[in-house]
Amino acid sequence: MTAKTVLLVEDEVSIREMLAVALEMADYRVLETGNAQDAHAMILDQRPDLVLLDWMLPGVSGIELARRLKRDAATAGLPIIMLTANSEEDNKIQGLEAGADDYITKPFSPRELLARLRAVLRRAAPPDRESVIEVAGLRLDPVSHRVSLHGQPLELGPTEYRLLQFFMTHQERVHTRRQLLGEVWGDNVYVEERTVDVHIRRLRKSLGQSHKALIQTVRGTGYRFSARE
Repeated sequence: MTAKTVLLVEDEVSIREMLAVALEMADYRVLETGNAQDAHAMILDQRPDLVLLDWMLPGVSGIELARRLKRDAATAGLPIIMLTANSEEDNKIQGLEAGADDYITKPFSPRELLARLRAVLRRAAPPDRESVIEVAGLRLDPVSHRVSLHGQPLELGPTEYRLLQFFMTHQERVHTRRQLLGEVWGDNVYVEERTVDVHIRRLRKSLGQSHKALIQTVRGTGYRFSARE
């Protein structure tokens, strides 16, 4: 199983080093930075599975970065755990309302952090990739590698199949072309981002007039799979 990637955003070097060691010992891949600007760039470039975000950061605060991530459709689904020295209830509520999935008050033990982290990742995990998925009569069976629409088989190319499977296991989330390239084509394959548009058109054509609208274009961002209008 591929190690989950955690972005650790903490400006106190001693705390960051301690947390990084604990995460690495628990078999997580760790990215580190001490400010919000670098964190935002790393999120867009590296696509971590979760962010451990300190509230108090130099320049842009952690709480403001959390709000920015949740406002952006491309990063709105990214799990965030806030780290803070303030234990007052109002601060916890403020952090959760900003979009954090959990909130840990310093000082805390690495054991508590890892337990919280695992819980948040479980909640954010996509459906079982071997389970049959069905949306509005569109059925994908990953075990037999078959796709059907109202019981009639659909013929898809291998890339269109992988693209549809990714969309159906990540519904209601917006994905940039760059993210789709990494998830469907793989990080080591060098193709133009516009290649995604070509395969999206092919996939929509295969789905036909009745179901092509399941793959929605989000202007300025990318694509989303949704049964909602």
